[in-house]
Amino acid sequence: MEGLPVAIRFARRELRGGLKGFRIFLACLALGVAAIAAVGSLAAAIVTGLERDGRIILGGDVELRLVLRPATTAERDWLAARAEVSEIVQTRAMAHAVANDKRTLVELKAVDSAYPLYGRTVLGDGGADALGLDTALAGRGGLPGAVADPILLQRLDLAPGDRVRVGEQVFVLMAPLTREADRGSAGLTLGPKLLVARESLEATGLVTEGSLLFWFYRLKLPEGADPAVFVEEIKAAFPEAGWRVLDWRNGNPGLRSFVDRIGLFLVLVGLTALLVGGVGVANAVKSYLDGKTVTIAILKCLGAPGRVIFQTYLVQILVLALGGIAIGLLLGALAPVVLAAALVEVLPVPVAVGFYPWPLALALLYGLLTALAFALWPLAKAREVSPAGLFRAAAAPPGGWPRRRYIVATAALFLALAAIAVLTTAAQDFALGFVAGAAASLVLLRLLAEGITRAARRAGRPRVAAVRLALASICRPGAATPGIVLSLGLGLSLLVAVALIQGNMNAEISERMPEDVPGFFFIDIQSDQVEAFEEIVRTTPGTSGLDRVPMLRGRISAANGIPADELEVTEDQRWVLRGDRGLTYAAEPPENGEIVAGEWWPADYDGPPLISMEVDAARGLGLDVGDSLTVNVLGRDVAGTIANLRTVDWSNLGINFVMVFSPGLLSAAPHTHLATVHATGAGEEAVFNAVTDAFPNISVVRVKEALEEVNRLLGHVATAVRSAAGITLLAGVLVLGGAIVAGRRNRLREAAILKVLGATRGDVLRAMVVEYAILGLATALVGGLVGWVAAWIVITQVMGAEWVMLPGTLVLTALGAMALTIALGLVGTWQVLSQRPAQVLREI
Repeated sequence: MEGLPVAIRFARRELRGGLKGFRIFLACLALGVAAIAAVGSLAAAIVTGLERDGRIILGGDVELRLVLRPATTAERDWLAARAEVSEIVQTRAMAHAVANDKRTLVELKAVDSAYPLYGRTVLGDGGADALGLDTALAGRGGLPGAVADPILLQRLDLAPGDRVRVGEQVFVLMAPLTREADRGSAGLTLGPKLLVARESLEATGLVTEGSLLFWFYRLKLPEGADPAVFVEEIKAAFPEAGWRVLDWRNGNPGLRSFVDRIGLFLVLVGLTALLVGGVGVANAVKSYLDGKTVTIAILKCLGAPGRVIFQTYLVQILVLALGGIAIGLLLGALAPVVLAAALVEVLPVPVAVGFYPWPLALALLYGLLTALAFALWPLAKAREVSPAGLFRAAAAPPGGWPRRRYIVATAALFLALAAIAVLTTAAQDFALGFVAGAAASLVLLRLLAEGITRAARRAGRPRVAAVRLALASICRPGAATPGIVLSLGLGLSLLVAVALIQGNMNAEISERMPEDVPGFFFIDIQSDQVEAFEEIVRTTPGTSGLDRVPMLRGRISAANGIPADELEVTEDQRWVLRGDRGLTYAAEPPENGEIVAGEWWPADYDGPPLISMEVDAARGLGLDVGDSLTVNVLGRDVAGTIANLRTVDWSNLGINFVMVFSPGLLSAAPHTHLATVHATGAGEEAVFNAVTDAFPNISVVRVKEALEEVNRLLGHVATAVRSAAGITLLAGVLVLGGAIVAGRRNRLREAAILKVLGATRGDVLRAMVVEYAILGLATALVGGLVGWVAAWIVITQVMGAEWVMLPGTLVLTALGAMALTIALGLVGTWQVLSQRPAQVLREI
């Protein structure tokens, strides 16, 4: 440790000279750390909001959900004896404006007088004269009241005081619904919200046997009661009730899973930005040490051991790295504050603004390890060079490898980075794949840089002077080729991957949709309405392709005798067990699937229930032909045997089900029907109006509007991903510029010598353009290939979707990379063209 105090003293004196040469270093570290810290802090703020306001989000301490049936008297009495109960009924319905006959699909929510148990529903502007919810739902003029999402008022051109019909009941709109108390518990909605009183729902005629209604029972437990214990008591008391049970700690598991997944992806994108910045760190350290060649040589000549030299500059790097990291942490910590307001309209839950140490500590660790991993190599190489070698560095930069312990330390730092990325996330397979891909990309780009250098060295002497000079600059000792290729290649790889993933997702939703995609889904068709409904559709001009199936709702409760919550399920198929699923029965196999295992049952089969299951869902649950599956339907467990597995093409937007039962038991149960209809031109409005006029209970989902809602949600995700990718590209641009500027000293010498030998400014300029064009094009091609492979893996292997090549994206990326490299190269070395040779040569 004798040399460390001396090294610290030397480092302090060096730092007095300012930050010249380290601005790119600081910017790269700050950007990467800020990206990781911001994503981590924002994810923590959302999760904390879910946990802190869990009772408000869920609407109670515990929520029970039933489908197609209300709780029995025995169930209601049991609940009422142990907690305060609020009953809510939700369904989709058509809302008709009485004044202008405009109509649209709404999410109808009927609430009782106990609603909300937690939180507050705000109507109008929330001022002192605003109506209370009970007063609003009581209505006026003999009509029950309703409050609606402002979007509904816009769509139907209505105002408070106007009337709207739902089913067979007319409501008076009392006020706009500004804030719904339990908005965070809602999943994907296909229409604006319309709230009515629970007692007025019966008059709509929508509550019939088999209708698709969701019954929610929100419970407010006594003070001090443990929700987990209460949930276990409910399951023990009513083991076959078939209700989904949630408590306030997991009130929106789907949203939390979504936040975790998006957060993981964005953290990994931020880590890519940090890796790109790491290349900038290595370039900056090398450039700085190149400028200290004489100082290091003099210190060594005066007897300073290599250990002191190494420690001196390591201390400087650590101090500056901590400065850059601190800037990044500050920016990341402010992310929840800055983005909270913007996320109000995107997320249905509050963002808990605050200070979150864990994501900041993780970002700090990432930044520190990255700085050390990329700085250690050039520092170790400078330690080993002799004084004579350092004095000759201007003409022949030192090569070779550092000592073995530094090589091992560098490898250990990179392994530590990889281990942290994998071990700090639940989706370890995904993180491990990312780490492997990042490592392979770094190796591939480094090999590309070496290949370009060797190819330039072996290219001979082309007749065109600009090309000859460009090739000589690419392969000269100390050239910026490796830094340019690594920084530009990593940034472009990620940008191409993000662009191709988004392009494929857009194509999946729009461009790849079959031409015969249905125009409408008709829901809740009663069995006694089927014949009249089909007659209306067939006789309406412009309609075709009517497809109708019976539909029930059921929840998987067990498989092979194992309860659903104890099954080992793959992550991508966990959604199958999350709540209830639509199911049907059929004598013939569906036309839009292919049986891949087992056989379909005979058309006249009349035995114990058999099940046809979608192959991916079955394999995700560890099931195969011959296994048993128990599904709770209308509070009754129905056990069946899996007879076959089949593929399902979900992209055609036709009627598809994960589970199809054999006819028999389910056909006798109360159920409704689901239908799709193709319509063109005037037929769309005609069939829409005809069906909703004849059957007020039938809900109509316009496929176009549903796709627009999905596109809106995907657009928010895409914006977040593009922003993170943009940070990576910005880091790449900074590193690219730094790599070019780092070689400016050698450029000045070369240009001065060339001018003395008769070269004009134009000759030097053309040589630079050719050099940067070669590097930019080669890097873009390889970076595009890496991004293409990454996007292909995500689309085909992770998402299981069909791949679209999108060659235009690759071509534009290659041209853009080449133009960017040329522009930055010329800007970074513009001084070379105007510098006088005499002044430069005197400094050599």
